[in-house]
Amino acid sequence: MIEEKSLMKIHPKGEPQTEGVEGENTAISLDTFAGKIQIKWLPDAAVSSFGQMAFFIEFLKTSGLFDAFVEDCPLQYTSRNAPKKRDVLGTIMLSILAGHRRYAHISALRGDGVNPELLGMTKVASEDSVRRGLSALKEQESEGWLKKHLKASYEPLLTETWALDVDTTVKVLYGHQEDAKVGYNPQKPGRPSHAYHSYFIGNLRMVMDVEVQAGNQTAASFAQPELWSLLDGLEGGASLRLCGAIALGETSGPWKEPNRERSRTCSS
Repeated sequence: MIEEKSLMKIHPKGEPQTEGVEGENTAISLDTFAGKIQIKWLPDAAVSSFGQMAFFIEFLKTSGLFDAFVEDCPLQYTSRNAPKKRDVLGTIMLSILAGHRRYAHISALRGDGVNPELLGMTKVASEDSVRRGLSALKEQESEGWLKKHLKASYEPLLTETWALDVDTTVKVLYGHQEDAKVGYNPQKPGRPSHAYHSYFIGNLRMVMDVEVQAGNQTAASFAQPELWSLLDGLEGGASLRLCGAIALGETSGPWKEPNRERSRTCSS
């Protein structure tokens, strides 16, 4: 009879316990635009919304995404007293990541004395500087600049078969914005609104493009021109399936030829 001690254990007990291996005060080295920094975790300290921003900044520097984004921006200043382009774009990015929805919220970033410097900024731009900077951008140049860098974030994923989701969202407005018109709005009838036509990569929920139109242009037919332009701009890749409103139809197939017939339906 074979004793139990002589049996060989084929399957491991499980993954080794790594908890407690590293001390709580172990420093982590990160490379930012301000140089090398050391980060330590403090379990008893208060939580900040930008507490892990340094890790994202290291990614932006290593990949070169933020430098290219700033360099390609068509914003140009001629006055010596004007803010730096990097400060304006960095302020906008930090404000978006903080969840701000209005220009006035930018003032809350002035209390952050760490992340702007790590991002290579000299200061946080004021609310008025951001307003004037965005209003000075020309529509065609800025549209091409934004679409170029947005496309670079999702284009490598299109080598696999994927689905394109098309969705329209009604944005209720309370001011006097451009093209604020009364349209389909079940939540606030009679209130002016904008129609956001959005294009996502299915499952990933990654935004490929968003087109803002007047509130009375919520029908899927108003999204078709920009949709076909988006698909025609894709270079080869795998086939896709279009999932949207009935007015768009269900379309599938490789989008390689810019002048292919639009009236296509999926066989399955």
